[in-house]
Amino acid sequence: MSTNLPRRTRHSRPGTIRLAQEVSTDWREVFQYRAALVRIVVALAAMVIILCGIKAWRHAFPHRLGERPPDGVLAMVQFSRVNRELTQSARDRAADQAPLVFRFDSPAHDRIADNLKQDLQKLAAARNLEELPLNLRQLFGLADPGPQADRPSVNPSEKLDSFDRLKGLNDDKLAEIISDFQKFLQRVEKTGLIQPEHLPRERVGSTRALVRDADGGQQDVKLEELQLVNVLQPGGRLDPARWNVFPALGPMQTELETWLRRRSPETLVYDRVETQKRRQAARDETPVEFDVYNVGQTLVMPGEMIDELKLELLQAEYDALEAQIPLGERILRVVVVFLMLGVLAVLIGYHLVKHEPKLLWNLPRFIRYVALIVLGICIGRAVSFDPWRAEVGVVLTAVMVCAVVHNQVLATLTAFALSIVVTVACGADMARFAVMMSVCAAAVILLSGVPNRSTLVTVGGIAAAVCLLMHWGMLLVQSAGGNLLWRDINQWPLSLWSPLWCLAAGFLVSGSLPFIESWFGAVTDISLLELGDVSHPLLQELVHRAPGTYNHSISVASIGETAADSIGANGLLVRVGAYFHDIGKMLKPQYFIENSSGGVNRHENLAPAMSTLIIIGHVKDGVDLARQQGLPEPLIDFIEQHHGTTLVEYFYHEATRQAGEQPGHEHDVQESLFRYPGPKPQTREAAVLMIADAVEGASRALSEPTASRIERLVHDIVMKRLLDGQFSECGLTLTDLDKIEDSLTKSLIGMYHGRVKYPDQRSA
Repeated sequence: MSTNLPRRTRHSRPGTIRLAQEVSTDWREVFQYRAALVRIVVALAAMVIILCGIKAWRHAFPHRLGERPPDGVLAMVQFSRVNRELTQSARDRAADQAPLVFRFDSPAHDRIADNLKQDLQKLAAARNLEELPLNLRQLFGLADPGPQADRPSVNPSEKLDSFDRLKGLNDDKLAEIISDFQKFLQRVEKTGLIQPEHLPRERVGSTRALVRDADGGQQDVKLEELQLVNVLQPGGRLDPARWNVFPALGPMQTELETWLRRRSPETLVYDRVETQKRRQAARDETPVEFDVYNVGQTLVMPGEMIDELKLELLQAEYDALEAQIPLGERILRVVVVFLMLGVLAVLIGYHLVKHEPKLLWNLPRFIRYVALIVLGICIGRAVSFDPWRAEVGVVLTAVMVCAVVHNQVLATLTAFALSIVVTVACGADMARFAVMMSVCAAAVILLSGVPNRSTLVTVGGIAAAVCLLMHWGMLLVQSAGGNLLWRDINQWPLSLWSPLWCLAAGFLVSGSLPFIESWFGAVTDISLLELGDVSHPLLQELVHRAPGTYNHSISVASIGETAADSIGANGLLVRVGAYFHDIGKMLKPQYFIENSSGGVNRHENLAPAMSTLIIIGHVKDGVDLARQQGLPEPLIDFIEQHHGTTLVEYFYHEATRQAGEQPGHEHDVQESLFRYPGPKPQTREAAVLMIADAVEGASRALSEPTASRIERLVHDIVMKRLLDGQFSECGLTLTDLDKIEDSLTKSLIGMYHGRVKYPDQRSA
């Protein structure tokens, strides 16, 4: 019974394993279904964002400055447009006619009578006319006004008579005159006085004035009624006939009127702020002038250039047409655009499923790729209008980024999707699509690699040249008279605008390349050259801790780069990946044969399973070190995949031998416990590194590394990996494997070539 029980248990294991495999398969299918569902949701969300970004519910506005519609443009709907010239003219007239605002200065009004009293007292104190100051005599007309005055000279006898009348005033008479004079000025107490030369300069057409007093009252008067020269005229507020109303003033009318004219009193202060408010209010209250256009009316003549005024007219017609579109038609438009985007999404998705599964099933990378498309479309549409006209530059930038971080095929498909969506969203014609697609295709063809930063600038320059050529070519093809096109000066700056944006795209991608690599987790030849510097901290640490592993890595890098180049893979990537593929060994260097010294084997006292854990652990340790040092994901992939899921054969066979020595335990050794966790190589470069790593290590064990032995060794290792299924996920063909074998064989023969022994060496 004791012998049968274990047998039943052993016989039951296959069923248990099959059940576990079925459960694992079910969970894998559920996971794949959920993963696919997540990516579909991401794609749908991107499509919704694009719909909003291009405003799919509105038809595209197709007109741009400098264009010449060959068939002209007719109004599709009746609309009205603001006539800016007429409106501005009407508003200017209203502002000019707004009343000027003044504040009445009561103290200044009171000082008029006080000044008259002081001047009369000075005159009364003089003994004769000659003692009076000249300016005082001129104030009362007792002296000639001077050559610049507009009044005639005064008769000397009249001067003396006037002086005698004014000097003979006693205090009572003077008080009576001042009192009557104040009453005489009451008619200008509310309106005030101002000199013509002190009127504000902004008075253009205004003829009215608004006078405000301290109590808040206001008087609306004619502007001319505020000027003293007009006030003293017949019919004015201080009409000459009013002097005789006051007995004390009548005999002195001439002298007092002369004093007023010479003193030029002002009792008004101009309120500039309030005047500007009233002018602006008058401007705002002026109704807008409209021009009405009917259906079928010509907006742009055939061949006429669209200038700023024409563009505003076309924009007004576009807005009027959009306002009349019903909700149902807008919804239909959104649905149609959504379906069009769906077609492009299916095309891109099919390509990703068939040719880019790593990108598709890596959710962060997939989201970044989708975000690149969304940003390219939305920003491209937003900057497609005047004055930017930069949609070509935006699309080219997105395509160049895609070519740098992914590959040329995917970049070409992305360029097609971006070009067609942006063209439709901008309302452009197929000529614009042809220019945009040609520019992107030229850039993608040239971006098979980025060996230096000037490459991107060069690509931008070549794309600019293609853009210029295609732009003029399409104009000539579509134009009825090519000779007239060359003489159209307005086309020259427009034709240079898009090429300049293409050149700017090259500089932009070149300048932001480190950020692009970091964001998308990609590496270019530039960053690979930087990472391949032996002064890198990880490589320096590897030299100090595990010099044997470092030398092994250098050898693998040398032969691996040549092998990768032989099949058209990225040899530089393989070389730099080989530098770092075994950095995990530096944590336990003495457990690896290339680092052992003195013939000490630390695995002698360890169980095979424990030794296997240590050996396999260098992969996980290497990944952790790489992530800590910020190595890019493509290099981390080399660390994870350079052993794939291969078997640690020595310790597996040793464990099998030890189990065979114990009766009843022959089948206790599980092969899966002695395999690397993987994954298998996912790229041709990773597969090349796997083979180079294996053959370089195995070749060191050859006692006599002849050419035939090296060739047989390389072939056996390649076939063992092939039959083990290690190349099932990387895309290598049998032809590629044959080229890799040949390259590695030649490289190893060159490393272990025989040397001629000289006589002294033979005797030794």
